[in-house]
Parts: sequence; structure tokens; C-alpha cells
Amino acid sequence: MPTMLYSEALKTVAARKPAFARHLLEDAANALLNGEVDEARALLRAHVNATIGFEGLARLTGKNPKSLMRMLGPNGSPTAVHLIGIISHLAHSQGVHFKVQLEPQAETVVPA
Repeated sequence: MPTMLYSEALKTVAARKPAFARHLLEDAANALLNGEVDEARALLRAHVNATIGFEGLARLTGKNPKSLMRMLGPNGSPTAVHLIGIISHLAHSQGVHFKVQLEPQAETVVPA
């Protein structure tokens, strides 16, 4: 049975199901807003690889593709401005926008 690389599998699924790619982007934004920066970077990288690639992202952002790869890599340390800018460019290119909705957290009972 032939095997497929993870990145190729993501591209295939994203091409067949555009909602999958949108969910990756949504999950990345939610992770960032919840303070899970490493998770946000990984999801953004997966989304970029599955959709427009880093060359395409470079065209959208005006940044060097290798710089973008480093930013979204496991040791990357992009600023919030860069991450939000990347999310914004990707959302705009896919014709979607984000609407933030706050949900109350369940109360935590602290034992006396």
C-alpha cells in the first residue's frame, strides 16, 4: 500500500474539503487568542502548507518565504503583530473573516 507524506495528505484533504482548511485557520486563531502560541504556529504552518504554500503567503504579506517558514517553525518566535497579520491575510485570501465571541468559563471551586 503506498504511503503519503503528512503534508501531501493535508493538501489533498484541503483541496477536496475547503472547510477543512478553514477549520485549521480557525483553530490557529483560537489557539492564539487562548495563549497557545506554539499550537497556533503549528496550525498556521499546517494551513499554509495545505493551501497556498509559503511562496503564496510571501506574496500576500510581502515577507520573505524563508522568514515566514522560520516564524511558523517549531523554534519560531514571531511577534503578535506578525501572527495576527498572517491570520488576517490568510482569512482575507479565503474570503472569510473572524468574529470573536466570548464564552463564560465554568466557575472553579477552590477548596477552603
